[in-house]
Amino acid sequence: MLSCRNVFECLFLVCLCLENGFAGLSESLAQSEASAPSETPISKIAFGSCADQNKPCAIWGTIADYRPELMLMLGDNIYADLVDGRLQPATAARIAESYEQLAALPDFARLRAQTKFMGTWDDHDYGNNDAGVEWEHKDEATKLFHDFFGTRPESPRRQQRGVYDARLFGPPGKRLQVIMLDTRYFRSQLEKGAEPLPGFRARPYIAATDANATMLGEAQWKWLAEQLEVPADLRIIATSIQLLSNQHPFEKWGTMPNERDRMFELIRQKAASGVVFLSGDRHLGEISCDPKIVGYPLYDVTASGLNQANQGWRAPEPNLLQVASLHYGNHFGSIEIDWEQAVPTIKLQLRHEDGEIAVQSRLKLSLLKAKPLSLPRAAGVLSPSETLELEIGDETVVQFTVASARMISNSTRLLLNSEVDRQSEENLTVVVETSALAGPYAQANADTFLGKTVRAAGKITRYNLTKQVQVIDAVKLEIVTTDN
Repeated sequence: MLSCRNVFECLFLVCLCLENGFAGLSESLAQSEASAPSETPISKIAFGSCADQNKPCAIWGTIADYRPELMLMLGDNIYADLVDGRLQPATAARIAESYEQLAALPDFARLRAQTKFMGTWDDHDYGNNDAGVEWEHKDEATKLFHDFFGTRPESPRRQQRGVYDARLFGPPGKRLQVIMLDTRYFRSQLEKGAEPLPGFRARPYIAATDANATMLGEAQWKWLAEQLEVPADLRIIATSIQLLSNQHPFEKWGTMPNERDRMFELIRQKAASGVVFLSGDRHLGEISCDPKIVGYPLYDVTASGLNQANQGWRAPEPNLLQVASLHYGNHFGSIEIDWEQAVPTIKLQLRHEDGEIAVQSRLKLSLLKAKPLSLPRAAGVLSPSETLELEIGDETVVQFTVASARMISNSTRLLLNSEVDRQSEENLTVVVETSALAGPYAQANADTFLGKTVRAAGKITRYNLTKQVQVIDAVKLEIVTTDN
């Protein structure tokens, strides 16, 4: 174990660690920071969190055998604030030593040598349990993080505050964007309640509703907004703490409800498709999904227990959005993407320590399609939901952005839908009859309207017990622009 008697000796030991240990990082780590995306798509990703470097961690060998093309480390990658099993704020020297211990593990070294890495941190590699903006050694911890993950000396990330990062992989049509958030460096301090919640021993964190409370800080929020404008087909956003699970008393985005809502609103406002969240921290595995919050199913896959999960049965925690769980046993997460299908398929998986799949959610990438933003509606023009409240036979003027469209087989009738899933209870269909496909729409097809904001005037009719708007005249259908 490293020890030091004064500040100067600590600094010397840190420098010694950097010179002798981190210099051995593989090129796969150092070169993974390339700014231009590679032309080779990423099809196999591994991810995980919570690995105590002082304990055996057989799962590094399992992940290496799985041979992912990209490894995402979600935080608590080391436990620098554990001394003889007790929590104690870390020193810079102890953070450096902990990274040295991790780097020296043969299976970890094998994994690191054969794949690309990206990482963020959580509290234990940040240096202090549940710490945020107040942590006094956060800048020393930042430098050690970058040294371990091979951030190039000339990289702008060496000058920024916080360790957030984003990179692109693969060509257009198969492009993956990975966004690693920093939920520690800027996060406002939290306060705990006086009494535990029923069924828990820990006192819960009190929701911080102050307007100045922040999870990411304004600089990182601005950066994230810019990242969500970058063209990508699948976007993986890594956050060290859970975004969707909101009933447990521990750290989570729900402790800052305004910031949590801000995340959802930003995804909606940017019309960012293909977003999947990954999280850690909780020493358990689960897959959560909110089907409506951003306009399409939003997943949060928690993989938290590389060697810190309960080995015996652990009662599931309350989580209204949970769709699958793994509450015992060490594990890691994996994402497999089949880009070769006409509609790419994504498998969100949690795998046991031996590599076998424990739970999985399989979905089509097309399901993660954002609704284009609708333009403002004029007075008297209704939304789809307002239109669905009308009675059969009523006349209406409705406006929405066309999320899906199709021509009826053996007909020239055109169906314009407000939702991607036309079977959804929230979907409104505008039926453009043959008589309306004239004049400017004589050559129109589904692509003419897809993604465009339309305004349609017509009568409410019924089809298979579902209300729809029937348009019979071309003058009663228009594509809305900002000039309308």
